[in-house]
Formats: sequence, C-alpha cells, structure tokens
Amino acid sequence: MKKVYGSAQEALDGVLFDGMLVAAGGFGLCGIPELLLQAIKEAGTKDLTFASNNAGVDDFGIGILLQTKQVKKMISSYVGENAEFMRQYLSGELELEFNPQGTLAERMRAAGCGIPGFYTKTGVGTQIAEGKEHKEFNGETYILEEGIFADLSIVKAWKADDTGNLVFRKTARNFNPPAAMCGKICVAEVEEIVPRGELDPDMIHLPGIYVHRIVQGEHEKRIEQRTVRKREEA
Repeated sequence: MKKVYGSAQEALDGVLFDGMLVAAGGFGLCGIPELLLQAIKEAGTKDLTFASNNAGVDDFGIGILLQTKQVKKMISSYVGENAEFMRQYLSGELELEFNPQGTLAERMRAAGCGIPGFYTKTGVGTQIAEGKEHKEFNGETYILEEGIFADLSIVKAWKADDTGNLVFRKTARNFNPPAAMCGKICVAEVEEIVPRGELDPDMIHLPGIYVHRIVQGEHEKRIEQRTVRKREEA
C-alpha cells in the first residue's frame, strides 16, 4: 500500500469534500499541519467543521481557512490569539462548540479506539453539561461525552518511515496522536521520512496502522509569544 506522496496537494487528492469533519493536531503554533492546511485552502473545500484545540493565529494554522470563510464550525477548547476567530464567533458567522481540553483529547482518542462515548466529571454543573446525559457512579455525577469520528485527520510529525510509523518531537506531540487516531483517513506531514527499520520500535509514538498517507516538506518554525530580556547596559 503506497503511503508516501510527493506533496500535500497529492496527499489530499480524492479525500476532501464540502461539509466534512476534520480533526487537526497542534497546540498553539506547535505541531500544526501547516502544509496540509494550506492545501485545503488552495482546494477551496468549504463548510468545514474542525476539531482542534484552537485555530492558530490569524495568518497561520486554521486561521488561514477562517480568513477565506471555509470553516463553518470549530470544536475547540481555546479561542485566544485569533482576532478573526473572535470576530466571526461574536458576529454569528462561525459556530463554536467549547470542549474542556482533556475532554477534547479523550473524545478523539476514544473514537480512535472504537469507543462511541464515555462519562466524565469535567463540566458537570456548567454550560458544557447542558443537554447531555447525566449519570451517577459511586455517588458522583458524570456527563456523557461522545467520541469524535472525523472524516479526515491531518497531523504533523517529526519523523516517519514509509509504513506510516510516526515519531513526534517533544511538545509538538500534543494533540497529534489522538487527532490521528480518530479519522477515517489520516494524512501526516513530516519533516523527515527515514528508511523502514531505522526507527526504534520503542520510540514510535503512533503506529502506522493509523496513518494512510504521508508527505515530507519544509516547515516554518514560528514562535507564538516571543519573550526576551532587555539587554543590560555595559
């Protein structure tokens, strides 16, 4: 089964359709599948629902798809650092389903394991719990959360082999593994593709069984909030 493609556009060929649900890895600007997001923008696919921790910033990450009005709904836990996200939400142009961060990660992971739903205490007694089933376990109240079964997963990894085994670099792992698990098709962009057998099996973070297509590319190393000390006078 061929998994390695020559470009992000090729890797998404025949996969995209209007109105689809996309699970995207990344946290802030760390571990964002930027090449695949750019390819989605160029394809013009619209009415998209994205399950992602956030929407990047105005000109990077999912933010570039907000600019072109290709996103209909966000399933997210954090909406800061993106003025266009805030503007569209407050004006009613963009639907938003808030999720506690751990709940969002578990909704993705659960779907990847074939689990349609799970109970959690997080959100009980808040707006998050409205309209959801409540159940008691050992005298404590829990709410039912459903797994996120996405049409497409897009993620970014550090290294891969041609079978799709992925290794993420430090905190860039973040939401990428659970996002990769929950899609009917998973496309991964990576910094390097190494020969089969070169990856230490004990160091593989996501097995290739979850990954259907891979593309290698050059990535921009952005810093979301640059903090430096003032230079001391000599």
